Amino acid sequence: MAAADHIEEPSGSSAGVPRWVLAVVPLVLIAAALIALATVGGDTLPERAGPPVEELAFERTILKPGTIELTVRNTGPDPVSIGQVFVNDAYVDFEASRREVGRLATAKLTLNYPWQDGSPAHVAILTSTGIAIEHEIAATVQTPQPGSGFYGTMALLGLYVGVIPVLLGMLFLPFLSGMRQRWFTAFMGFTIGLLGFLAVDAWLEGSEVAAASGGAFGGAELLFIGAALAFLGLTALDRFLVARRAAARAGAVDVEGEGGAFRLALLVAIGIGLHNLGEGLAIGSAYAIGELALGAFLVIGFAAHNTTEGFAIVAPFARGGERPSLPRLLLLGVIAGVPAIVGAVIGAGVNNAELSAFLLGIGIGAIVQVIVQLAPTIRDKASGKLLHPVSIGGIVAGVAALYLTGLLVAA
Repeated sequence: MAAADHIEEPSGSSAGVPRWVLAVVPLVLIAAALIALATVGGDTLPERAGPPVEELAFERTILKPGTIELTVRNTGPDPVSIGQVFVNDAYVDFEASRREVGRLATAKLTLNYPWQDGSPAHVAILTSTGIAIEHEIAATVQTPQPGSGFYGTMALLGLYVGVIPVLLGMLFLPFLSGMRQRWFTAFMGFTIGLLGFLAVDAWLEGSEVAAASGGAFGGAELLFIGAALAFLGLTALDRFLVARRAAARAGAVDVEGEGGAFRLALLVAIGIGLHNLGEGLAIGSAYAIGELALGAFLVIGFAAHNTTEGFAIVAPFARGGERPSLPRLLLLGVIAGVPAIVGAVIGAGVNNAELSAFLLGIGIGAIVQVIVQLAPTIRDKASGKLLHPVSIGGIVAGVAALYLTGLLVAA
C-alpha cells in the first residue's frame, strides 16, 4: 500500500542524460535531414514533364501621366522571364527592375503608355515561353500621390466615418440607463445583431479581397489566421479583466471602473475598433486606386451606418448600477473610432491584398469573441434559453438597422 502511494516525480534527466539533450538531438537530426533533402534530394527525383508553370500576381498598379507602373510577384513554382508587354493589344516599351522573376520575388514594370482618363486598359505580359499573363484595369485614373495633404485627407475621412459617428451613437446612454430587464435584453439582442452583421459583412469583403490576392502568402488562410489571433487575444484580455475584478473585490488591488458592464463595453469597443480598422483600410485603398469618390453623401452614409456602433458600446450600461465617467466614455469612443483613421492611412499608402485580408480577419475574430461575451446577457432567466421572442426581435432589429443604414453608403 505504501509503495502504491508513492508517486515518482519527473526528474530533469532520463537514464542519466540531461533533458535538454533529449530535445536538442532530434532538432539536430531534423535539421540535417532537411539540409540533405535540399542539397541532394532533388537530384534523385525525375524532372517534371511538361512546360514550366509560370504565374504572376499583380500586387499594385500606379497610374501617372503617360505611364502605368505595375508591381508583380511570381507566385508559381518556376522562374518567369518577362519578354514583352501589350496594353490594349498594342506593344509598349517598358522598363523592368528585373526581367527574370524568381519564386516569390517581385518586379516593378514601368509601361510607357498614353492612357486616356476613365478608359479601361487590358495589360498582357508575354513571357519568354509565349505564355500571356493578363491584368485588367477597369478605369484608368491617376493615382493620388502620397504626401501630407493626401494623408491628411485620409485622417479626416477616418475621423468623419469612424470617431464622430461612434461618439454620436454613445449619446443614447441616458436613454438606455436604468431600463427594465425585458428592454435590456432586447437592446443587448440588438447589439448582438449589429455585431453579427458586421462580422458577416467583413467575412464577405475579406473573402473577396483574399480571392483577388496573388496567394503568395495565403489568401483565405490569412483571413482565418487574423480571426483566430484576434479571438484568442480578446479572450486573454477578458480573462485578465475578470481576474483583476476578482482581485479588486477581494481587496487585493483597487481597480476603478472595471465592473461587468465596463468590461463588456470595453470588449465591444475593441471589437468594433478592429472592425473599423479593416473598414478604414478598404476606404483608403479604394480611394487610392480611384474606385471611391469622396463627397458629402459618402460621409453621411458612413456616419449613419457607424452611429449604431456607438449605441452598441454603451448598451452594456443599460441596467444601471454602473455609471461610467465622461473620460471613460471618451476613451471607449476613441478605441472604437480611431482605428478607422489608422486603417484609411494604411490602405491609401500600402494597398496590399494580403494585409487587407489579414486585418479584416482580425476584425471578424474580435467581433465573434465579443458576441460570445454578450450572449449570456440575452438569456431568458425563466427558460434558460438564449433565443426567445425578445432576444430574437432585438437581433433581427440590429441586423435590419445596419443593413438599411448600409444602403446609404455609396462606395
